[in-house]
Amino acid sequence: MKLTQRLGQALTLAIEAHEGQVRKGTNIPYISHPIAVASIALEHGADEDQAIAALLHDAIEDGGANYENRIRVQFGEHVVAIVNGCTDGVPDDSGQKAPWEERKLKYIKHLSEASDDVLLVSGSDKLHNARSIVEDLMTSGQSVFDRFTATKAQTIWYYESLSNIFEEKGTPISRAPTNIFLL
Repeated sequence: MKLTQRLGQALTLAIEAHEGQVRKGTNIPYISHPIAVASIALEHGADEDQAIAALLHDAIEDGGANYENRIRVQFGEHVVAIVNGCTDGVPDDSGQKAPWEERKLKYIKHLSEASDDVLLVSGSDKLHNARSIVEDLMTSGQSVFDRFTATKAQTIWYYESLSNIFEEKGTPISRAPTNIFLL
């Protein structure tokens, strides 16, 4: 598969969208996450549109509706549809999102009906998040869960639910190794 400058342009936009952000409870630049998600997606057969969506999967959620229009204009309707399909909640005008459990239940239901494109990018995102949690657990211990809105039990429930959907749907990502049960 041939990758073009569009992927580089998506990286530039992702860097802009996440400028100054860090991963929860760390000093790791947030952009490392979209890069990792795109890498995982490519390792599992992503095409260029899917890889671009992986780089931009949090841009609308973190950067606002302005990024939705920019993604549409720069990369097309297909990419913006994948990004929207991976978004579990855009803040309202006051900057607030719906409560955690409400958002996650809605997202799980959404994934059960999502396209293969969305499942690949979302699965890559969730796999990287799970791997990061496990890595942080190994270095920081149980305090890793203090970073999150959800409890440890809720986090495990969420990732098990996601894993079940990815497996049921036959998403390539469901075969990727991770040990979420270390949580």
